[in-house]
Amino acid sequence: MDFEAYLDQLASAHPTPGGGSAATLVGALAAALCAMVARITLATPKLALHHEQASAIVEDADDLRRRFLELRPLDEAAFGSVIAAQALPRATDAEAAARREHLQRTLVGAAEAPLEAARLACDAFALTARTAELHNANLMSDVDCALHFARAAFDASSTNVEVNHRYITDAVTVTQQRDRLAALARAAREFESRTAAVIVGRRS
Repeated sequence: MDFEAYLDQLASAHPTPGGGSAATLVGALAAALCAMVARITLATPKLALHHEQASAIVEDADDLRRRFLELRPLDEAAFGSVIAAQALPRATDAEAAARREHLQRTLVGAAEAPLEAARLACDAFALTARTAELHNANLMSDVDCALHFARAAFDASSTNVEVNHRYITDAVTVTQQRDRLAALARAAREFESRTAAVIVGRRS
C-alpha cells in the first residue's frame, strides 16, 4: 500500500498495524536518509576522497531499508497471531490449556519480531556513524535526523519486546531475549555517540 493508505490504516480502530509496524517504517526512513546523503556525496567532486565509502553506504542503506520494509508485515502478522490466540475457546480445561500453550508461542513470536527490528535499528545507528564520517557538511542535519529516526525505531521496538515479556511465562526465553536486547542497546549507544561526536564537531 502507499504511505497515505498505510497511515489511514494505522489510524483506524484495527489493532494492526500498530507501533511495532510503524517502528520499521521509521527505521527505513533513517536508512533512506543515509542513502540520500551518500548519493549526494557521490555527486560532489570536492568529496571525491569519500566516494568509495559513499558508494558502499548507498548499497548498505538500500539493503537495510529493504529489510525494514520486509519486516513490517512480519511484525503485523506476529501481533495478529497473538490476537487470534486470545480469541481461542477456553470453555473446557482442555481448550483452556491448548489456548494457553498457543498463546505463549505467539507471544514469543510477537517479541521476536520487534527484537529483529531493534537489531536492524542498531544497524541503522552504525550506518549513521558511517554517513556522518563522509563529512558532507551541507547534509549533516539530515544525518542528525537519521540518527533520531534510528533512536526512535530502536526505542519503539524495545518497548514492543518488553510489553510481550509481561505475559510470557517462560523465564528462560524472556532472559535470553532481554540479554540480546541489552547487547543491542549497548552497541547502539556506541554508534550513537560516534555519530553525535561528528555532528557536534561540525557545528563547533
